[in-house]
Amino acid sequence: MSPEPTVVEIANILLRRWRMVLGLPLGAAALAAAISFLVPPTYTATASFVPESRSQSRGVPSSLSGLAGQLGIQLETEASQSPRFYGALLQSRELAERVLQSRYPDPRPLDAPRDSATLLTIFKIEGDSAWRLHQGVKRLHRMISVRVDNQTNIVELGVDARYPALASEVANRLITYLNEFNTSTRQSQARERRRFTEARLAEAERQVEQVENELRRFYERNHTWEQSPQLRFEEGQLRRRVDIQQEVHRTLSREYEIARIEEVNDAPVITVIEPATPPQERSKPNRRLVTILAFIVGGVVGVFGAFVSNLADRLGTSTDEQSRELRSLLTEVRDGVRRLTRAGRGVVPPPSR
Repeated sequence: MSPEPTVVEIANILLRRWRMVLGLPLGAAALAAAISFLVPPTYTATASFVPESRSQSRGVPSSLSGLAGQLGIQLETEASQSPRFYGALLQSRELAERVLQSRYPDPRPLDAPRDSATLLTIFKIEGDSAWRLHQGVKRLHRMISVRVDNQTNIVELGVDARYPALASEVANRLITYLNEFNTSTRQSQARERRRFTEARLAEAERQVEQVENELRRFYERNHTWEQSPQLRFEEGQLRRRVDIQQEVHRTLSREYEIARIEEVNDAPVITVIEPATPPQERSKPNRRLVTILAFIVGGVVGVFGAFVSNLADRLGTSTDEQSRELRSLLTEVRDGVRRLTRAGRGVVPPPSR
């Protein structure tokens, strides 16, 4: 046996078994194409939006902020306002349950009038309500894909479904519920902040009134306070206390008004760049790609099978020492496999003599 086959020998091997070399890839490609026609098509609807950014980097130079933005680094940005937070919220269970229990035009009947149905009904999940909701959340999460661009803060949502209209409806409904959830959360936070600020503002008003009364009584008792160093010092202390309390009162007043405005602010917290529309072409399966991959894999298997078949033929006719040793080893391996198989089936081999 030649240790290294030449190019001519390789060509002879492939041509001698051309049916295997060509038949396997062609058969695999035809089978993959046939199976791809049996797989239900999947359509992907995409939508993109930008979250509202209300927090700004403080004390950071604009050039450094710009460089950090290009690198995808957010400086002093609240986690609840970051694009990644919105991306994670899109895949939360709370939004998923609301989407599953909402009603959509039923895309399943082709010849009957289309009636509205919940997504759980369209999914045809059987069982009690808790089990259906649990399985529906898992299936919806598999349908959703989220991609966040750190440089532009754009969040791209993709929804896979068997029906194009349903995919776009679910994607748009997710963004709508996301916006409503964030608006209600922001208003709830503003309400609590308004209540806290209102209490602090009332306390600050009492403190301002108290220090102003002390300063007024000081002036009533000391008409010639400017002529006494001790009285001038006391007047300065009282004046500073009044100024501090007045500044605190002004700050709390601004915060109180801002909280009152935010409490009733229903402006969208996200800006939709591109709403989802029913896709015109399927995203899965990619029949061309599947067929090409099956042809390549079949070709590799065919070439490998041709060389293995040629090796087996040469081992059967060759009489050199290496071939005899290889045949002996293969026989031992075959016998060992048979013994293991018999032992697994409970067959006791006969005792060796």
